[in-house]
Amino acid sequence: MGEPKPRLLSLDFFRGLTVAAMILVNNPGSWGHIYAPLEHAEWNGCTPTDLIFPFFLWIVGVSIAFAMSSSKASPETHAKTILKAVKRGLTLYFLGFFLAIFGKIIAAIIQDTSIWEAFKTVRLLGVLQRIGIVFIISSIIFLKVSNKAIFKILIVVLAVYWALMTFVPVPGVGYPNMEKETNLAAWIDRGILTEAHTWASSKTWDPEGVLSTLPAIGTCLFGILVGVWMRRKDVDNPTKVAWLFTSGTAAVALGLLWDLQFPINKALWTSSYVLYAGGLASIGLALCYWIIDVQGYKRFTTPFVVYGVNAITVFFLAGLMPRILNLISITQADGTKTPLLVYFYNTCYQPFFSPVNASLVWAISYVLGFYVLLYWMYKKNIIIKV
Repeated sequence: MGEPKPRLLSLDFFRGLTVAAMILVNNPGSWGHIYAPLEHAEWNGCTPTDLIFPFFLWIVGVSIAFAMSSSKASPETHAKTILKAVKRGLTLYFLGFFLAIFGKIIAAIIQDTSIWEAFKTVRLLGVLQRIGIVFIISSIIFLKVSNKAIFKILIVVLAVYWALMTFVPVPGVGYPNMEKETNLAAWIDRGILTEAHTWASSKTWDPEGVLSTLPAIGTCLFGILVGVWMRRKDVDNPTKVAWLFTSGTAAVALGLLWDLQFPINKALWTSSYVLYAGGLASIGLALCYWIIDVQGYKRFTTPFVVYGVNAITVFFLAGLMPRILNLISITQADGTKTPLLVYFYNTCYQPFFSPVNASLVWAISYVLGFYVLLYWMYKKNIIIKV
């Protein structure tokens, strides 16, 4: 019998809060009417929305430490555990790829054109794809090296990425820079992914691109180190919380100092951003852990735990639903066709609120609607492990 895998209610709560926030900001009623905190920073800088994805990757790291620690202590099980991690990571990648190509394939079927044309312009990377890639690499690192070595790898990753972005001249530009279309990461995206397979909103760079995946792995390793600390049995809870607050605050301070030279930037996933977001995530988990697991205040946790135990499932469904609804059209009185999603928003929300509040209420309704499904699954103990 292997060592049972401990589970933190606070971690499920924190994960659920993060995923619910991710769904909220990804599904406004109108992209033209959004409250500022629910938008990404234009380029450099960080809004609350910019913290959501790194929080989730950081939580993935904490979860790796809890789920794989028994395997780490048993080298004979490494190959089997790595195989499972690879399968899970590839599943995540292809779920993201499916979301990217789904609408293109349906459109090709409706228009009676070649389905293979969809593959010529599909985005190859994205949120779920990045989670899958980072999960595989971080799992292997966790299993194969010591905890001290993980810390050293994190430092090297952040330093190497900083050096590449700061000192390496960009081919065709002639100098290193941090501008949207002329930085080194954008150049690599265009070279490897090609413009046909990058983010549709930019075409010349990808916010989940190739080079920026390196520091994203650093975010996950940061979470792993926190998970290792939280699992220690030789440290009491007050000490765990105190050190987690302290290290989180130190990381935030270092991130802000580094921001003066290497700006905090989500799209580039800069090293300063890794420290800043990881530090805030550490402070957030420390607070949740102290209140929920140590002090035992658990009644308020259910709504977000419901989201947390089926996090990937709800994220995938929340991404798939708009794509399906936008394929269904309603014929208006003047003969024009409106996507069902747009029609429902225009009819049931816009007339009753200001534009920005209608957009927000729609997003909240979306989160609450999925909560109903997830709560039913939670009560039935249905947990879909991806």
